[in-house]
Amino acid sequence: MLGITVLLWCALLAGCGSKEEAGQSELLPVVKEEDRLVLYTSHKPEVYQPIVEEFENQTGIYVEVRDGGTTELMEDIRNFGQGTVDVMFGGGAESYNAYQDCFDRYESSASASLNLTKADEDRVWTPFSELPLVFIYNTRLVEEDAAPKSWKELLGDEKWKGQLAFADPGTSGTSVTILAAIPQILGEDPERCIPALASQLDGKLCGGSADVVDSVENGTLRVGITLEETAKKRIAQGAALAVIYPEEGTCVVPDAAAMVKRAPHASNAGTFIDFTVSVPVQRLLQDQMYRRSVRRDLDAASPAEMKIVPFDYDWTAQHQDELMQIWADTQKAESEAADAVE
Repeated sequence: MLGITVLLWCALLAGCGSKEEAGQSELLPVVKEEDRLVLYTSHKPEVYQPIVEEFENQTGIYVEVRDGGTTELMEDIRNFGQGTVDVMFGGGAESYNAYQDCFDRYESSASASLNLTKADEDRVWTPFSELPLVFIYNTRLVEEDAAPKSWKELLGDEKWKGQLAFADPGTSGTSVTILAAIPQILGEDPERCIPALASQLDGKLCGGSADVVDSVENGTLRVGITLEETAKKRIAQGAALAVIYPEEGTCVVPDAAAMVKRAPHASNAGTFIDFTVSVPVQRLLQDQMYRRSVRRDLDAASPAEMKIVPFDYDWTAQHQDELMQIWADTQKAESEAADAVE
């Protein structure tokens, strides 16, 4: 694989537009059916675009891309996509477990080199990168000593009420992960944790994961919950942000890829999944994208202050609908309370 890091990032910086940016009305190139791949992805273009372009260059397979939120795309696959979509790329592994009836198990040719537990080996998904959940705060507005150091402080201290950035779980897979992770980290009932989180938001809900970082960076809100990768990338771009690894610990949940059931181009789907965990792509993640590799031979040291709490995929898959219902009920109650005050 030739010069993936330099080649692709130069192309990206040169302003190559993605297919979906060109507009759905444009005619697709004439490609043989056996040389096509239909890809759904919840990654941002700066993540998926260089990988897709290099995959096309190396394989001659033409990739049709649709991007969007994890929950939105998973629902579309469940309702319409089986038999028409080949691969889902992006979104937390727990989302794949919750929608596992939509995917076929595929064992990557690189599986022996991946950070997989015995339980992971039975999953439908292949990990792509490891993503710790972290806190962020605006360093212009919050002193380091005053920043929240723990989940209990973030969810319970009145000074953060109305100052906490969190994305709508209806569109953000990261937020679904957070809803599932908090009860596991704190060892508390979701019916207590989720309302506490909602109360701290004070009716201020970000539209998507990117909006969390935007709102903290621009000072609209002072603290937020996000992924380490998202925070570090923005800090590297000069944002006045800092990262906190919570004292009680945090979950490190991989995002993933999986083959959709009845994929019309199943062979190409497997080739793409293998490509995402290849050494050059995984090095690209580490060197350019502020992500942690899922390959054992490319492990990076974790911060000394990061205590990892195991994430229970089975519990999360079994309780995801319940978690979302608690969230919906809490949002309704918060809205009714606000209306009553007015």
